[in-house]
Amino acid sequence: MPHSRALIGGRIRVGVDIVGVERMARLRAESGALLDEMFSPREQAYCLARQGTQDRHLAARFAAKEAVLKAFGTGLATRMRWTDVEIINERSGKPLVELHGEVAALAERRGLSDLDVSVAHSEGLAVAHAVTVWTERDALPPD
Repeated sequence: MPHSRALIGGRIRVGVDIVGVERMARLRAESGALLDEMFSPREQAYCLARQGTQDRHLAARFAAKEAVLKAFGTGLATRMRWTDVEIINERSGKPLVELHGEVAALAERRGLSDLDVSVAHSEGLAVAHAVTVWTERDALPPD
């Protein structure tokens, strides 16, 4: 079954990911250096300011990064860094995606026209869903 659907003037692809909050807590406790590898300074500042729920917010952002890369159909490929996908918030709290580096270059080459992400978290799990819309020019890798 195809992963994408034709739209007028483009194609849509989705990605979803789920991360255990306890797993994120363990990673953070084992190595603070991992935070710098996985999260931008803005992401870290936002999440670590959330007293008592830091790991929920980190897990949600990590799930969002994974969901975005799945919607791209690539996963984390060579030369891509986790910080190339940055999850920030509008004033309303709605998460937004900013692309940098190799991921931004890939989006430009393939004709990304829209990207949206939604995240949710509870005590034990964080989930994210990403939707991408691609123009028809070299829109997606083969299914």
